[in-house]
Amino acid sequence: MGLNDSSPGAMRNGRGLSDQWAESVVVRPRTTERHITVHKRLVLGFALSIITLIIVTAVAVTLSVRFDDCGGRDRGGGRGEAGSRGSGGSGRLNGSRGERMGDRGDEEVVQPWKNSRLPGSVRPRHYDLRLAVYMDNFTFSGEVSIELECVNATRFIVLHADRLEVDRVSVAAESGAGGRPANRPGGGVMRVHRHFPFPANQMYVVVLHRELKPGRMYRLNVSFDAAIEDELLGFFRSSYTLQRERRYLAVTQFSPIHARKAFPCFDEPVYKATFSLSLRHDPQYTSLSNMPVDSSWPDEDGWVTNRFARTPRMSTYYLAWAVCNFTYRETQTSGGVAIRLYARPDAISSGAGDYALHITKRLLGFYEDYFKVQYSLPKLDLLAVPKHPYAAMENWGLSVFVEQKILLDADVSSSSYQMELTMVVVHEICHQWFGDLVTPVWWEDVWLKEGFAHFFEYVGTDFLFPKWNMEKQRFLTDVLHEVMLLDGLSSSHPISQEVEQATDIDRVFDWIAYKKGAALIRMLANVMGQPLFQKGLNDYLLSHMYSNAARDDLWSKLTQAMRSEGRDIDIGEMMDRWTLQMGYPVVTISKNQSEQLPTHYITVTQEHFLYGEEVRNNLSLQWQIPLTVAVGNASAVCLESLIWINNRTESHRIGQMDDSTWLLGNINQTGYFRVNYDLQNWKLLIQQLHNNPQIISVGNRAGLIDDAFNLARAGYLPQGVPLQLIGYLPEETSFLPWHAASRALYQLDKLLDRTDDYRLFSDYVLKHVASRYHQMGWPTNGPGTEGNILQASYQTEELQRELIMLACSFGNKQCHRQAVAYISDWISSNKNRIPPNIRDIVYCTGVSLMDEDVWEFIWMKFHSTSAVSEKKILLEALTCSDNTFLLNRLLNLSLTSDLVPEQDVIDVIIHVGRNPQGRNLAWKYFRDKWDILNARYGEALFMNSKLIGGVTEFLNTERELNEFGPFCTGIQ
Repeated sequence: MGLNDSSPGAMRNGRGLSDQWAESVVVRPRTTERHITVHKRLVLGFALSIITLIIVTAVAVTLSVRFDDCGGRDRGGGRGEAGSRGSGGSGRLNGSRGERMGDRGDEEVVQPWKNSRLPGSVRPRHYDLRLAVYMDNFTFSGEVSIELECVNATRFIVLHADRLEVDRVSVAAESGAGGRPANRPGGGVMRVHRHFPFPANQMYVVVLHRELKPGRMYRLNVSFDAAIEDELLGFFRSSYTLQRERRYLAVTQFSPIHARKAFPCFDEPVYKATFSLSLRHDPQYTSLSNMPVDSSWPDEDGWVTNRFARTPRMSTYYLAWAVCNFTYRETQTSGGVAIRLYARPDAISSGAGDYALHITKRLLGFYEDYFKVQYSLPKLDLLAVPKHPYAAMENWGLSVFVEQKILLDADVSSSSYQMELTMVVVHEICHQWFGDLVTPVWWEDVWLKEGFAHFFEYVGTDFLFPKWNMEKQRFLTDVLHEVMLLDGLSSSHPISQEVEQATDIDRVFDWIAYKKGAALIRMLANVMGQPLFQKGLNDYLLSHMYSNAARDDLWSKLTQAMRSEGRDIDIGEMMDRWTLQMGYPVVTISKNQSEQLPTHYITVTQEHFLYGEEVRNNLSLQWQIPLTVAVGNASAVCLESLIWINNRTESHRIGQMDDSTWLLGNINQTGYFRVNYDLQNWKLLIQQLHNNPQIISVGNRAGLIDDAFNLARAGYLPQGVPLQLIGYLPEETSFLPWHAASRALYQLDKLLDRTDDYRLFSDYVLKHVASRYHQMGWPTNGPGTEGNILQASYQTEELQRELIMLACSFGNKQCHRQAVAYISDWISSNKNRIPPNIRDIVYCTGVSLMDEDVWEFIWMKFHSTSAVSEKKILLEALTCSDNTFLLNRLLNLSLTSDLVPEQDVIDVIIHVGRNPQGRNLAWKYFRDKWDILNARYGEALFMNSKLIGGVTEFLNTERELNEFGPFCTGIQ
């Protein structure tokens, strides 16, 4: 099906290839000889010539067939025909190297599509993409006209296409040498020998009869058809119910390698180009894209075509569009940027999108001021969709969010839900600079965008709500402590890692890239100081805007910023140790014991921190460590000193010390490393915490707890040290140390909850929790009051919530009675008086303690509520039941019916696995349904890794290990 051509000359030849070839053939009239005299020798010679010609032709045809077979076969041996439907598949994605492969062999020279990366012989400059979207049968048809620059002489145009039915292909020369218009018969049309898909690498190949010339411009035209898939990648569909009517929408998700599912393109980050998009669709729908609508017109059949303004240069995976019947709210920045939030009509009318719209306006101003670079587009749309593979996607000018991460009902949403939503929005808006404007050259440095966005989640949230103190406090427990658990394993990897295969791209989108990237950026910002850090980022963004950058580009600009103030630190030399090596160091600080040195010297050693002494290698890795050290006693802490640790063991001068002074390293935990001390120093620190904890900062109190538990777990400390340390917690009045202790105890809980000694452990926890829990009590009724996160003390609310969670989780009887009372009141009155900030705890506790009727009541409320935050915690509560029949029922309903949203299925399986009564059920269900789960979620970043990690997190018996091994072998 064709589209109306709204741009004259955009498609130089709209007819089929046979028409092109016909135009390029010059037909000459035959000459008839009336009188021919034939000699026998001439006849014989003529016959021999004919025979020779036949033999040569046969050889040529045979070679041609073999060439076609090689080019057109996929790895399964099937012949790939032009226009046939590709089967997906993955191969290595490659770089921008030329077609001439040197000594790689003749096959590589003539078949560049066999490489996993695009050959780089041609580069796209502009895409003119025109699509017709058919929501009645979930298909779309399109034509793309790509303006190409030839870099190296080639007969092959190789680009990406996956699951597209390609119909017609044509190539035309745009200009001659020096930019002069091509003046060739056929209007510059290049003769196409053949075109075919190569599914193994998700590529499409156009073979020309003649070479393209370096430096010249060409235009590739491709028409195609495809399905709007029901999976969550490419151009996919979703639905929602409004007034009992099922409504559909279609939206794109192209990151990292799925633009090729929607149109033929050069789907690697370095191939930036501009885009002009036209969408034709039924007029009952609205269409959105990265840019505003430039023009719109009705078609003869009653449909409408929207043509969007031309984008800046950007990578294919940031192109986006949507076709939906949403409504919106809007606002505008002082600089004139239009901001709209699109969502279901009922969500918009209820005001559920107003909060995100409000903070987005403030955030654009914050980032423009911080980076000193203006937002580049005239508008920014936020699109809330019912179904999406990730929390959000930062498409330039059209950021897409799953509803749970952007819609807020203030009456029923908890403070933690609002905080999470805020941070997701902050993250995605940061990407408009780090990602959209400046894009990593290749996926090995994905942390260049994800690490910055994750770091600025906390910086940007502090701008919005300074009292939350996110960067100095919550960052420690939620980012630093969490990622160090992963990065301390022998299975960890460097933050920058080679990416060759398509499957490798999924692997680099992990918490190492996000959280370790954020932690290293935070460490670097503290070393440089905020003014120089901001100056370096400004230079980096201005130098690489609308282009690509690698980590060395960032290091160069930050080094220049340091040297501009006379600080001669080579950032690249320092940071390469942190980004190109896995893991992190443990720094051990001890008072000098040598008689040759006075007592104001300390000895510092570094070694690679690893869990498990059997895998530890003390001589393996070293780092350049910015170590801050302070000296304190019972009444005060002296000013900190910055020491650079470059060697395995060093001695440094510190302030005067005696037997009563203690050392404290990594002040406020700005560094990405653990700190250990001699046992006498640990004893002094523990005494300080028991006698007067406020002398030590809240960040370092949390850090001491986390370091002590993990040093003991890894064998660096006796197990009794962390348990003695948290003995001070009944006197702790701040949320952060309690949160750090809760996370550390959670690790022990996973190991002990099915052992005979678990009761001793739970009693130990309850003993430490009881006094502070009773002192803090329960929050007052929340709905309709001023008790939400914007008004109340965030730290107080979070501490109260943490204590209630610990008390109910470990079996405090009074906590259980209070939760049951809340649920009973809700059922009897049909009024939910449970404070929003603790609803998830109360729901889960009630379901676990009460009968099947309560489970059915929560199931009914899950289906009847329209508040997305409430749906989430109600669904999670259903997994808390002690009834294995109900847990099995929930597992089966989640995967085989529409009763559980598709993006929530994985969370259901994981939460059943966290329930001691459901652990074996979830593990068995996961193995039995692996093929279905992998088919549905396998291509979505994080989905599979989240599922596997969540289900196996609590496996800790020999039997489970024996089951796990064969399963892992079977899925590889």
